[in-house]
Formats: sequence, structure tokens, C-alpha cells
Amino acid sequence: MPSRGPAPLPCKLLLSRRRVVTACAAVAVLAAAALLLSAPATDDHSRPYLVDSVLESTSDELDEPAEGRFGDASSPSPAEPPLPSPPPLETNLTSRITPAPSKFLVPAPSPADTFDDGSMEEPEHPDLKENPHVESAPFIPEPISTGSHIRSSDINQGHDMSGPAVLPPRPEAPLWSTAADEELIYAKKEIDNAPLVSNDPDLYAPLFRNVSVFRRSYELMEKLLKVFIYHDGSKPIFHSPELKGIYASEGWFMKLMEGNQNFVVRDPNRAHLFYLPYSSRQLEHNLYVPGSNTIEPLSIFIKNYINLISAKLPYWNRTKGADHFFVACHDWGPYTTKLHDELRKNTIKALCNADLSEGFFIRGRDVSLPETFLRSPRRPLRGIGGKPAAQRSILAFYAGQMHGRVRPALLQYWGGKDADMRIYSRLPHRITRRMNYVQHMKSSKYCICPMGYEVNSPRIVEAIYYECVPVIIADNFVLPFDDALNWSAFSVVIPEKDVPKLKEILLGIPENHYMAMQSNVKNVQKHFLWHPNPIKYDIFHMILHSVWFSRVNHIQIE
Repeated sequence: MPSRGPAPLPCKLLLSRRRVVTACAAVAVLAAAALLLSAPATDDHSRPYLVDSVLESTSDELDEPAEGRFGDASSPSPAEPPLPSPPPLETNLTSRITPAPSKFLVPAPSPADTFDDGSMEEPEHPDLKENPHVESAPFIPEPISTGSHIRSSDINQGHDMSGPAVLPPRPEAPLWSTAADEELIYAKKEIDNAPLVSNDPDLYAPLFRNVSVFRRSYELMEKLLKVFIYHDGSKPIFHSPELKGIYASEGWFMKLMEGNQNFVVRDPNRAHLFYLPYSSRQLEHNLYVPGSNTIEPLSIFIKNYINLISAKLPYWNRTKGADHFFVACHDWGPYTTKLHDELRKNTIKALCNADLSEGFFIRGRDVSLPETFLRSPRRPLRGIGGKPAAQRSILAFYAGQMHGRVRPALLQYWGGKDADMRIYSRLPHRITRRMNYVQHMKSSKYCICPMGYEVNSPRIVEAIYYECVPVIIADNFVLPFDDALNWSAFSVVIPEKDVPKLKEILLGIPENHYMAMQSNVKNVQKHFLWHPNPIKYDIFHMILHSVWFSRVNHIQIE
């Protein structure tokens, strides 16, 4: 008889085997999950990064469980509500972003690589502003009228420094009060009643809106301010500053903030401010796919990051982000906040792209960040200075790329048409052999700073470095440190429509007024200088003060 194979197993034995297989599968799943949770954060720079799912830390106490992490803090932990369930993170981000070389992967080219004039320039990029709230008006210059009278309103129009900044609506009241809130209330009352300052050797009063308010606020910042820095996130987007090029402001601030021992605290219960230490430049560098013409992946990444920290710790939820801040100099910094309403509306955003027309920058809450171009991170003060005012033979100078709506009009009206107006798209070799870009700035009375793709330009601070009076042509631009500095004392702000009248306006400025402005440029210079070890009133402290001042202004007094 042919064999029919092995006899079937009894029913009870078959059922037992199924149970064994199911149990083994369950054990395998649990083991895989344990391995994933215990895996260290990678520093692989070859692919985009998601925020880590476990809190990274460089301090011992942050390795403790969350509920007992701050048990020994000097100030008692508030009665915290239960944390909300973590919102679903879009963990498929890496699968939707193909690693590709970014157009900014290489360091910013040296001036000789792009121009013989030695100027710094914003890299050319497609316009990726996605659905801005308000579009900027097209550039429509007014015709030149012969013999027209120059009014005082033609200069610094729209930048009245006499009145206080208008504050935006406050966010909702925090979920619970802290000792830090009480200190902010105390600081606000002190600033409102600041004693009159006269003859301060370190502060030149004409440079400020109100030097008495600024000094008292700065004193209180030095005395009280505590900043907690989140440790979540792997390099290179987090905790990885870029110290060279036109985005150096955010990198230098990150480096100096994370190394600071006067303001930074490890206990978030003591903090007045919470720093979100990510780089918008590194975000673009690692997540933007060239040719995609979308920054949606960058916005998703930031939304996931905020969802993560708000689910793991209660401090974001306490104020809905109103006591949190970030610093971003890349043009796309504001647009990456669009998918998280609380981040966009409540958080203090220190932005180089401080454009009021697009609905992201909120005057009175956000901070206009100076855009500083640094060629040598080891020598940030290299080459600073310029000729005395009496030896500046050039009336006005500009050389650079022709992107944006203002620069082509500037070249159209003044390029090569007037010996006093040295306006170029690039400096010809025959000129650079005699005088390069920096020498032109050091020899000019006025340095023209027109907007490019965005309202800000590193030329503004560069003009201050070379002691040349900046002429700023950018409507809807909130000038750096607008909360403290009186820009009309050391700069000229001209509406975009008045480009055809540029020379007329500059010649209409009395000589004694120009001399006072040029002297003030030299006086204000120290507030825009980076130092490897920060010093009082320098650019690091000015940025931090603007963030502190915004937070104090928005604290609610019952």
C-alpha cells in the first residue's frame, strides 16, 4: 500500500503548537521594540534627521525619570496637570525625503569665487514663499521731477523712532504661576519706573529710543534672566552652529548661548525663557531637496519637534509657547513655522527675515535679528573700521547681485550714469585693480543697502563695520533691535518708490547732520560685534536682551 505520509497530529497538540508560535512572535516583537528604544542617537550626517524619541542630555540629572528629574531644584516644582497624550508624529518623513546634495552643502564661496568686488551675497534660490498672508506690492518707481523739494518725510519714512513699539495681543494666561513669573512682573514694574540716566560712559544716549529704559532692562536681565535649553535632537540640525557666511548670526548665538554660564540653567522650573536650539540653516542644508520647490518637509520636521517637547515636558503647554524662543537667520526660517499655530503665533521668533508684509513676523513680540556676514570665524573683528568722514570721497556705493525688486531699479536709474553714485551689478576688473569692494565701503559716505529676495541684507551691518552710513531701501522691514535703537540717528531709510530720487535725497542731508550720523555709526558699532567671549552690550547680549524685553513686555500683571 502506498504511503500516505505522517499521521495527522491530535487536535490538542496542534492547538498547543499554535500557542507556542504566537508566544514566540510576541517575544520577538517586544525584543525588537526594546532594541529600538535603547539604540543611541546617531550622528550620521548622510541623511535627514528626525527628532529623537528619547530625551538626550549632557547632564547627569537629566538621565533620571521625568517625574523625579527636578526633585532637588531650588524652587519647588509646580502642581502640574497630567501631560497630554503625545500627538501622532509623522514618522514617515525620512521615507518621503530622498537624501540629495543641497545647493548649499558647500561652505559659502569666498568673494573671489562669485565677484571680484569682495562683496557678500545671498545665494540665489527659487521663491518658496508658500501662501504668504499679504503679498508685497510690486515696485513702481515715481518719475523724477526736476527741482522737487526734499521733505524730511522722505528720509526714514515709516520708521518713526519716537514712540513705543505697539504690542500685539497677549497669549492666554499660563496654566500655573511660577517664581519666574513673579520675577518678570517685578522686572516689568522696575522698567516702567526706570530712573533717569545721564552721562553713562558705556551707553551713548542718542543711539537709543530711551536709554534709561534700556539700561534698567539690561541690568535686570543680567541680574535675573535664566534660560533653559532643550537637549532633544541630534546633530547636525540641533546644537550644531554654523559660524561662517551670511547665516552666521544664528550659529554664533547658538554657540555662545549653549556655552554661557551666567544665563543658562539646568532646572526648567527656574527658567524665564526656553531656547529651541535648532538651526534654520542646517534645517535647509539637511532636509531641503534641490529642485523640489517646496519646504514642506522642513515645516513638518519643526511641527514634529514642537509636538515632541510639548508631549514630554509640561513647559510648552504652560504658556502655549509664549516663553519659548528660537533664532533663525535663513530666509526660510519664518516659513517653517506655518504648520504649528502656537509656534507661529506665540513663540518669540528672532528672525533676520523681519518682514511685516508676509504675516509671520509679529512686531512687538518678535525680534529683528541682524544679518552678519563673517568671513573668518576665528577672527570675527578682522578688517573693521574705515576712513574718517572728511576723507570719504564717494557719495554712495553699491555692488552686488540683481535679485529682488529693488536692485534692478537701482541699477536702471544709477548704474554707470553718475560719478558720485557708484552703483554696479558687479565691480569691473579695471576698477577692482585699483580699489576693491571693502575699500569702496571704507571710502564712501553712504553705503546703499537694498533688499534682495528678502528685506534684510548683511550689507547693513557690514556698512556699520566699515563706518559707512547705511542707506536702507526695503519697505515693511523692521530694523534690528528696533525695540531699543533709534536708527534715524545713524542710518537713512528711504522708501522703495524713491529710488529715482536717491541722489537728491542724499545731497539734501546737511553736512553737519551727515557728520553726526557717521560719528554715531562708529558709536553703535560695538552693539553689532561678535566676540568669542561675549562682552557687555555686544551683539550676543543685544539679541538676548531683545528676547528678554519682549517676554517682560508680555507678562500679565493682575
